[in-house]
Amino acid sequence: MANMIFVNLPVKDLAASRTFFEKLGYSFNPQFSDDQTGCLVISDTIFAMLLAEPRFKDFTKKDIADASKVTEAIICLGVESKEKVDELTEAALGNGGSPANEIQDLGFMYGRSFQDPDGHQWEVMWMDPAAVEGQG
Repeated sequence: MANMIFVNLPVKDLAASRTFFEKLGYSFNPQFSDDQTGCLVISDTIFAMLLAEPRFKDFTKKDIADASKVTEAIICLGVESKEKVDELTEAALGNGGSPANEIQDLGFMYGRSFQDPDGHQWEVMWMDPAAVEGQG
């Protein structure tokens, strides 16, 4: 079995979160989704479990961070091109997301960011494959 990652994020309105990410072109795995949980499929091995806050609370003894006020994590998505960075970020901003940081263009790496409706910060980045191969 391949290594997989499941990022768990609390959300205030699961239906609104599902709609937001569907408008970005993502799907949800119904096998791991219900009325309190949405399994956002990012790739074959990467998923974000969007959990209604009461369900999220079942997994922690700590308070839930209000991502609109504090940063609890920054989720970075690598994509295949600069155009895809712009496409995904513009889709997020046009469908209820808000800006997070300035554009980063280092030539070999290009990135933009947005906040989802719950305030979680998402970075979208492209890195030139030749630059990655040159790393030792």
